[in-house]
Amino acid sequence: MFKEELKNSRIQRRVYELLSRAATSQQSHSISSQRELHFVFLRRPDRFLHSGDNSGQITGVRFEKTVLEGDESGKQSAVGTGKFEDLECGLVLKSIGYKSVSVDGLSFDHRRGVVPNIRGRVLSNMSADPGVLEKGLYVSGWLKRGPTGIIATNLYCAEETVVSISEDLELGLLTSPSSPKPGREGLLQLLGSKGVKFVPFSGWEKIDSHEQSLGSLINKPREKLSTWHELLDVAN
Repeated sequence: MFKEELKNSRIQRRVYELLSRAATSQQSHSISSQRELHFVFLRRPDRFLHSGDNSGQITGVRFEKTVLEGDESGKQSAVGTGKFEDLECGLVLKSIGYKSVSVDGLSFDHRRGVVPNIRGRVLSNMSADPGVLEKGLYVSGWLKRGPTGIIATNLYCAEETVVSISEDLELGLLTSPSSPKPGREGLLQLLGSKGVKFVPFSGWEKIDSHEQSLGSLINKPREKLSTWHELLDVAN
């Protein structure tokens, strides 16, 4: 089943390649600076463990062991076994997906935390069968599929939505006699007509250079600007 999943899923192949490369790479380090990376699978976090002195300091994480259930490739799910193990640590970095919130004016599946869609095409009526498509409206990422996956998943997800947009463009579903011209000129015309302010690529280059300069002052690759006001000041 493992080989079948790798064969049928580009995302799974990418993950396997990354993990294999990390596990087999040989790098030269001095003993004092050497660090080891260990991947532990079939575990899900249950709770953080704290010191008993009321300081709130993390001392470990308790994990529940899981097993995969399901016979169909790509559709297995991990279920808890009721068996636990503790991992001692002094630092925890959380990287667990969040649940999206509804968007005004759009139908929303509150249980799954997604905007109902077909390959990225937004559905305006969840109860209809087949669903009614919202013309010219598309979705991608966690709002499209829920808080799952990795960067490779996001790439595939975005590609699928872009393909849907391209297909609709070719079929003439997104154009009308009053539609702006295609390409850069049409985009600028549309943004201008709606009063949308935007940062051109030259502005992004200024932001990129400025963040790297700030980072170099504190021995970091970059120091991110965190507000729209700061970003626009630098871009302009």
